[in-house]
Amino acid sequence: MSNAPPETAPNSRYILTLLTVMSALAFMDRQILSVLIEPVKLEFGLSDLQIGLITGLGFAITFGLLGVPLGRLADRRERRGLIALCRGTGGLLAALGAASVGFWSLMFTRSGAALSDAGSTPGSMSMLADLYPPAQRSRAMSVFGTGGSIGALLALLLGSWLAENYGWRTTVVVAGAGSLLMALVLLLTVREPLRQATAHAAPAAGVRQPGAVAAIWAEPVTRWLVIGVAFTLLAAYSFGTWNIALMVRHHGLSLQQAGWISGASALSSITGSLVSGALTDRLAHRDLRWQLGVPLLGLVLSLLSGVAYLLLPAGTLLLATVLMVLFAFFLPWWAAPSYAAISMVTPSQRRATANSMVLLAGAIVGNGLGPILTGWLSDVLNASLGGDGLRYAMLGMVSMILVGIFAFFRAMRAYPQAYRNAHRA
Repeated sequence: MSNAPPETAPNSRYILTLLTVMSALAFMDRQILSVLIEPVKLEFGLSDLQIGLITGLGFAITFGLLGVPLGRLADRRERRGLIALCRGTGGLLAALGAASVGFWSLMFTRSGAALSDAGSTPGSMSMLADLYPPAQRSRAMSVFGTGGSIGALLALLLGSWLAENYGWRTTVVVAGAGSLLMALVLLLTVREPLRQATAHAAPAAGVRQPGAVAAIWAEPVTRWLVIGVAFTLLAAYSFGTWNIALMVRHHGLSLQQAGWISGASALSSITGSLVSGALTDRLAHRDLRWQLGVPLLGLVLSLLSGVAYLLLPAGTLLLATVLMVLFAFFLPWWAAPSYAAISMVTPSQRRATANSMVLLAGAIVGNGLGPILTGWLSDVLNASLGGDGLRYAMLGMVSMILVGIFAFFRAMRAYPQAYRNAHRA
């Protein structure tokens, strides 16, 4: 018996589009402060460390507290209502940021981004697993995965325009209001999809079963994916947070020039996500190992392009741009196939919890620790490298993809047997 419907649900494309739009708006809100750093710092007199705590560690702590409990709630209750509640509340908190009077009030309202992601992303992926059959699931997940890159583009383009013309307070209101509006649209136009049955064997009578988190960690595929994603996002968030500063310091670009190149990288990331989903659905039909082989290939190619980019001498702008765009294209190959793989080896009543564990690892290790560790290592290395510490700090963090490659290789080896166990008659 399969754990997915034999064909795509009639309204699946509409739901996928709506969930992707909601993800993009939430990510725009999450990234908007990076665009508003200068006016916010000027008004409140904040330090760089305080900005880092608000955008990085503050998000990670909030996600750490809420991620797994909300994932388990999505496995037990109606996902549609939980997604709408978390996206809407996150948007409302973001809009209330316009009334901030200093560090603590701004940090509190910024926590809405963590609430939005923790309560909505695992449930959204769980819904998509019930709406799309295995043969189309990676592609669907890849479309949903573009929400983050689209949101980053919206923050760079729309957010900067709003801030320049109407001020930072109006900008955060617009970002939050969009999420709140889409939450209402979800409630009014979407019905909760039926959870599809799984083929996992029922527990023997009288045998105590492990809890959801323990059972997910005991499965080699999900365990290695949690580890692999943590180290992959350690590299990704470190690179994403500090790369504009590197382009300014090392290649002598203006902020505007660095912003345009970052926009090209975001477009490349969207394309890479879509390509990985389509490629995985095509290749996994021939050999199950490709379900995680495509992410593994993407990590290898992103590591090569990222290391080459960071080793370039100053002034090699054209080659640097090409390598950066390649890095952005290959790095997101891990995401959609991995979440689709989780949906195909995890019982339906544990899917959102499994997704939340992966997201939690990325939030704490990647978003929480990555940017801070990079900044600290840059300060340490600057003393001996004559101001070139940031480049080598980023090189060290990007090298953490090596650990991700090892973990994804182990997950790929375990995946075929786990898939067969989950889909046996």
